[in-house]
Amino acid sequence: MTLLKPKKIRSLWLHAFMALVSLYFFLCAINVMGSGLKQIGKSTDWINTAMAQGDNPLVALFASVLVTSIVQSSSFTTSLIITLVAAGELSVGTAIFAVMGANIGTSITGLIVSLGTVRIRRQFRRAYATALMHAIPNLLTVLMLFPLEWASRSLPGSNGHGLLMRVSMWITELMGLDPGTKPSSPIKAITKPVVSFIDSTVSYVTTNVTAIGVTVAVIGLLILFISLLGLVSNLKGALLQRLEGLFSKVIFRNDFLAWISGIGSTVAVQSSSVTTSLIVPIAGAGVVKLRRVFPFMLGCNLGTTVTGVIAATANPTAGAVTVAVSHVLFNLFDNGIWYPFKMFPIRLAKWYSGLASRSPRYALFFLLTIFVIIPIAGLVITEVFFYSD
Repeated sequence: MTLLKPKKIRSLWLHAFMALVSLYFFLCAINVMGSGLKQIGKSTDWINTAMAQGDNPLVALFASVLVTSIVQSSSFTTSLIITLVAAGELSVGTAIFAVMGANIGTSITGLIVSLGTVRIRRQFRRAYATALMHAIPNLLTVLMLFPLEWASRSLPGSNGHGLLMRVSMWITELMGLDPGTKPSSPIKAITKPVVSFIDSTVSYVTTNVTAIGVTVAVIGLLILFISLLGLVSNLKGALLQRLEGLFSKVIFRNDFLAWISGIGSTVAVQSSSVTTSLIVPIAGAGVVKLRRVFPFMLGCNLGTTVTGVIAATANPTAGAVTVAVSHVLFNLFDNGIWYPFKMFPIRLAKWYSGLASRSPRYALFFLLTIFVIIPIAGLVITEVFFYSD
């Protein structure tokens, strides 16, 4: 057994402490950005307007992708969708398409985080591939289920209900959920002092709610990249070797443990954006093998459905519970179809991350096209062709 010299031990502990500090501010940054973006949404009331606009599946899908991309939280979007259904502002059928959009939008945070490693080509390739392993299965699942759900609403005897909606309604009838309250997220609790401090400090400078939101969001983005640099730099060397042993022998020892870890960690922190984004720099640093990342991401997708179930039990109408069940079924299908065929999304992620590592414009193209250009263009086109007088 090789013994470390006292100087190396002190260095190891220092790097470990600095990595934990960077991790804390990394988590703070995500919530700071979310706080700022939500203030922008509340000041203009565009979130509720976008989500409740019309009764067209395309509008619901594109609006949900856009809203989730901006607030960077599918938990927030699905909870909002369920609340609108419970209040009668959104039909169950349309809400199911909105839930699909939320599953696409939630992957934007990991992609943004991966851009923090763009200066180191090999590290960026791994980090970006990790983020894509969250985005690609969600996109492919929506491409499969969206047309199926829309087309099945026109089948004889369907009463305008899609296949996913009918199965969800059947399960809802078998369930007996008692009203409950939404539990607080431990991540939000430990980061609240930093988020509150930044919110209050910016509020002293300006009283305009929109300006406050924009400023807080920008500060959050800056903290995100600074903390990411600190986290990555302190994960190198001896600390990286020891963390690699912990992850490879315990958390990511096999696909099942990685999948369970994804579910458990996401349920614990009530945010798949946090858990998926956290694994991006870790995988980028080489601590986790990319083939183990994929089942972890699938587990995160399934774990995030718990928030919707809790929101439904807090608003225990049949419609709200049906939407929550459809969210669970969507991600069960996502897990069930893509794990057996995991080599397809994994190879696709590796191929595109290779392109992006050679030319970062491919990463920006994917980010802007999927999460900004297509949703906005889709909303505009849908409004013009479906709702123009």
